[in-house]
Amino acid sequence: MLKRVLEPEVMDCPEEAREYDEMDHEAVNRQFVDDLLAGGEVRGDLLDLGTGTALIPIELCQRVEECRIMAVDLSTEMLDLARYRLEIAGVTHRIQLEHIDGKATPFPDAMFDLVISNSIVHHIPEPKLLLREAVRVTKPGGRLFFRDLFRPDSEDELRRLVETHVADQSATQQKLFADSLRAALTVEEVQDIVASLGFARETVRQTSDRHWTWDALRPE
Repeated sequence: MLKRVLEPEVMDCPEEAREYDEMDHEAVNRQFVDDLLAGGEVRGDLLDLGTGTALIPIELCQRVEECRIMAVDLSTEMLDLARYRLEIAGVTHRIQLEHIDGKATPFPDAMFDLVISNSIVHHIPEPKLLLREAVRVTKPGGRLFFRDLFRPDSEDELRRLVETHVADQSATQQKLFADSLRAALTVEEVQDIVASLGFARETVRQTSDRHWTWDALRPE
């Protein structure tokens, strides 16, 4: 098993933010929203932790009418790009962007009907802090839907994933993806965290050759 190698928690370099934004996330984002919608009705007040350039909130608003989204990120560069994308998509009235640390938000307990996050957990040195905060701000009976990369077993597997998914992208984008894989948790590590927060381990499962998904309801 590869040792976890942390990458910077905040992508606040303009060049890296642009490189990330220019990567082809369309299929992954669409699958995220497909799976989110397949698991139950989406409506009310949503929180997106680590929204990046807000591609998933935009996709969600284009497909669901009855939701309002608070989208937060710790990277000002990402949020600047997100504001531009919201304007282009015409959804500024439904998505609010805020510069907030997802590990320690200012929101009151049980504020949101749904808390989502895509590909932020691997950036966090202590991911339990993020997941615990997500649980805190979710209403009893509300839903948590997180997805991220998981760490491969070996360098050979890591290289295979890079070749499979980003071989046609720039060297910088390939390095970003490889670094993210090295920084990711294993499925078992995520299961350990959610179990420590009072959730069943089986609410976390592998959902692709490189992703895990945590889909759970906060107990009433």
